[in-house]
Amino acid sequence: MTEQSMAAGDLEALKQLGDAWKQIRTELARVIVGQNEVVEQLLIAIFSEGHCLLEGVPGLAKTLMVSTLARTLHLDFNRIQFTPDLMPSDIVGTEVIQEDKSTGAREFRFLPGPVFANIILADEVNRTPPKTQAALLESMQERQVTTGGQRRPLPQPFFVLATQNPIEQEGTYTLPEAQQDRFMFKVFVNYPSYDEEYIIADVTTGEGLAQVKQILHAKDIIRMQQLVRRVPAAPHVIHYALRLVRATRVLEADCPQYVKDHVSWGSGPRGVQYLLLGAKARAALNGRTFATTDDVRAVAKPVLRHRIITSFTAESSGITSDTVVEHLLKTLPDRMEGDKIAPELVAAFA
Repeated sequence: MTEQSMAAGDLEALKQLGDAWKQIRTELARVIVGQNEVVEQLLIAIFSEGHCLLEGVPGLAKTLMVSTLARTLHLDFNRIQFTPDLMPSDIVGTEVIQEDKSTGAREFRFLPGPVFANIILADEVNRTPPKTQAALLESMQERQVTTGGQRRPLPQPFFVLATQNPIEQEGTYTLPEAQQDRFMFKVFVNYPSYDEEYIIADVTTGEGLAQVKQILHAKDIIRMQQLVRRVPAAPHVIHYALRLVRATRVLEADCPQYVKDHVSWGSGPRGVQYLLLGAKARAALNGRTFATTDDVRAVAKPVLRHRIITSFTAESSGITSDTVVEHLLKTLPDRMEGDKIAPELVAAFA
């Protein structure tokens, strides 16, 4: 794959995306100390039209990170605090009866909920019952909500960022695997380093945080989301992503023994889709005109860690889904002789 694979207009847009990525990093660094990998994964998800599930202990600036990112992208931002008594209508909105004072006629009027924004922070999503968690599903998948039999489109672009606390599990409702699968990435937000925490302590106890500039607008982001899908991936890159996902499934005939010993269930087809979209977005952010297997490897953990269910044996041995992914990344070759599909299937979808 070469630059000739993309149109001249796409190459110019690719340069603009790369420049915007550098500016966004510069602006975020004025407010957020460290967390460069987390910020990169958030942007990859945004430009891939995906959603993120963030896991980290309280106080790691997850909310500040998202609100600051929304400001640099000039997007509407709403935060929803999930609690055990939160109802679906508190998220999507509700219909109320309104009376026309001049005629006395009554009619239903829809009051939009906080989900009607570009970036939604679903804070502590595992603190609300499954019925309310499920209210986000249609929004995330269809980019719309249905109330009173009427479909209401959400603002575009639309991005859901959900957080959960890994250490306090009392009174929580674990997200079902089917709901976790709706998230493109599961991102771990870790503690800062000593030097980073010193800067955090110094800056945040001063007079105030720095202001950030607006780098992109909603229409720019939509255009760049479309650009990401036009970034080519060579057949061997698609085959690599496919083999990586299929190697997590214990029922596959060629599943590695290591996976059979430590995994109960593997990733579904969304894993392949998000590996490739993430690889394309990463390539575009770095100004490259095609995705590589290195890009696939770079996004493998956040894409697959919540799609692999480890066995009791693995958990008792301290082996996590990340450990399984690391093993596969080390052992699976970039290319194999059998990387091909039936010609008649290719012709059917050509």
